[in-house]
Amino acid sequence: MQLVFTYRLKMDETEEHAVADLPETVEALFQALVRLGHSVEKLEVSGPASRVVARLESLRPDLIFNTAIGKHEKAPEAYYPSLFQHLGFAFTGSDSWTSTITSDKRMSKLFLAQNGIPTPRFCFVDRLPLADAVELRFPVIVKPNFEGASKGIYEDSVIESYEELVARLPQMLGQYPTGLLIEEFIVGKDIVVPFLENAPGPGPKGIAGILAPCGYRFAADVIANRKYLFYDYSLQHELRNAVTVDVPADIAGAVSEKARSMTARIVELLGMKDFGRIDYRLSEDGQLHFIEANPLPSLESGASILAAAQAIGLHSLDAVLQVMLKSACSRYRIDPRSGVSRARRKLTVGLTYNMKRIKAKSAEDDDSEAEFDSMSTISAISEAIASHGHEVIPIEATSELPAIISNMKLDLVFNVAEGLQGRSREAQIPAILELVGIPYVGSDPATLAVCLDKTLAKKMVRAAGIATPDFVLMKTGNEHLPKSMKFPMIVKPYAEGSSKGVMGVNVVENEQQLRENARALIARYRQPVLVENYLCGREFTVGLLGEYRPRVLPPMEIVFHAAPGAHPVYAFDHKLAFNDQVSYDVPAKIDPALANRIGQAARGAFRALGCRDVARIDLRLDERGKVHFIECNPLPGLTPKWSDLCLIGDAAGMDYRSLIGEIMAPALRRMRASFR
Repeated sequence: MQLVFTYRLKMDETEEHAVADLPETVEALFQALVRLGHSVEKLEVSGPASRVVARLESLRPDLIFNTAIGKHEKAPEAYYPSLFQHLGFAFTGSDSWTSTITSDKRMSKLFLAQNGIPTPRFCFVDRLPLADAVELRFPVIVKPNFEGASKGIYEDSVIESYEELVARLPQMLGQYPTGLLIEEFIVGKDIVVPFLENAPGPGPKGIAGILAPCGYRFAADVIANRKYLFYDYSLQHELRNAVTVDVPADIAGAVSEKARSMTARIVELLGMKDFGRIDYRLSEDGQLHFIEANPLPSLESGASILAAAQAIGLHSLDAVLQVMLKSACSRYRIDPRSGVSRARRKLTVGLTYNMKRIKAKSAEDDDSEAEFDSMSTISAISEAIASHGHEVIPIEATSELPAIISNMKLDLVFNVAEGLQGRSREAQIPAILELVGIPYVGSDPATLAVCLDKTLAKKMVRAAGIATPDFVLMKTGNEHLPKSMKFPMIVKPYAEGSSKGVMGVNVVENEQQLRENARALIARYRQPVLVENYLCGREFTVGLLGEYRPRVLPPMEIVFHAAPGAHPVYAFDHKLAFNDQVSYDVPAKIDPALANRIGQAARGAFRALGCRDVARIDLRLDERGKVHFIECNPLPGLTPKWSDLCLIGDAAGMDYRSLIGEIMAPALRRMRASFR
């Protein structure tokens, strides 16, 4: 099967990341899924939801193997199941309704109590003054109502008097404003019963998959130093090595059977699917009390569900995951051997390109095909698209393309063609595709035409409130200079990419140099030139992926070394081969405030110009550190390990095929929307 493994990576040991997966857990799960014979894509969910949606739309998996928990204040476990259901994807684990109920401790207790499940007496508090807790018997335990992984539950969460409770609540509500659950503390021990649907062996009341109850055994120093012993946040995370999971739990046989029977009932009432865990407190007189239900329990090494699974012969992580996948496949009627063919219909994707046959070796050489792609780049793009399950047909964008493409049965076109001539040449292929009704990847003809015309692009971006250097367009080299223009200035062709026409001598110090350079460039490129104030600050380029709310990738700084003269520029020669004049810092070594300003300017320019799917924005600082827009490239180079966007993607943790897949994703979504 084609699987996508969605997870949230644990970045640190703070409470914020308590529900995330450790890197070693992620790797162990990934390798187990691969060993089971599946094609697996890892998808870390940090960042905007639009990115997760884009990747899923691009990959179109048969099944999502999910361990990710959202970051919402309420019902975080329900976030991704709800998203997957809305998008129509099959996934492991319980649905959004079950996850919502179980995320709300108060709601799940009320619901289960109404169905005869014993729970400790409790009250819910989300504002002061306190009233209901007067009726509770002390000691009580106070915990966040909408948090998992024992967040907010510590040794001092057990409170012995009403006065102490009143004194503590303001601080605790300030930390967890969505509400606190105050329940009578059951003196006794923690018992957990894992659930693994369709696990081998019969279960109570005909429900298979209710595993043996588990208990926790704590190190001697933990027991000696605590008045009330329970599995709190510090023991679950900070002191995890001081805890051992006992299977079966050290409890009487009758209590064990009652725990399994009660768990079967709770699983049935809550509609839990595939796997889960029910937590209880066992009082000193042998009474079980429901504490909470976890529809997305940990699968890290030593977790209770893995320990209990070993007792029934599932001795490896692979075996446990196999049972989980089998359960999900049965529910969605998926054949685990082949997946769901209808969900993964192979698309025929055209790859339109211009082949580079003339390779300039310096700025003085023929650079007419500098923006075109080499055969190795075209092959790399083609292989990346094909790796997502599509059939790829490379199509060179020659003058014969209009006659050829209208007769081809293409579902989608991935366009990297630069066009052949004219200031709107980059818009030629998308315009033809729109004419014949073929969906395509990338910005539309209007955006491509505007972005290639640097003066029009600057006017639109400036109108959106984003700073640009002052500039003027020269058609002859004799035009009057506006008073706002100050030397030094930079001169460049107004409708070229890949830094064509940009050399070290393009920065001019006086009017004579300006006009000489302008006339030379006008003659060589047969087009007007853009003249703008030279900015002496640092230079950055930013990649963006998506549509209306694009993902801003880490900025890359172009760092100049031993540059000729006092005014370095990112010139044509720098892009021909690695050299000692420039290097690239990605992510850029900048403070968060500057990173935020750069990101805002890049996103603002992307939106102002109407870009979609992918673009690269060039920015530069002035002497005061103010961010200025330089230009936008909505058809950025895609040469692996070389093009700026590919280097930026690597720094953002995306391999090449993932980058290509994420560029394609919005176009696939538009294509399916048009079909609907």
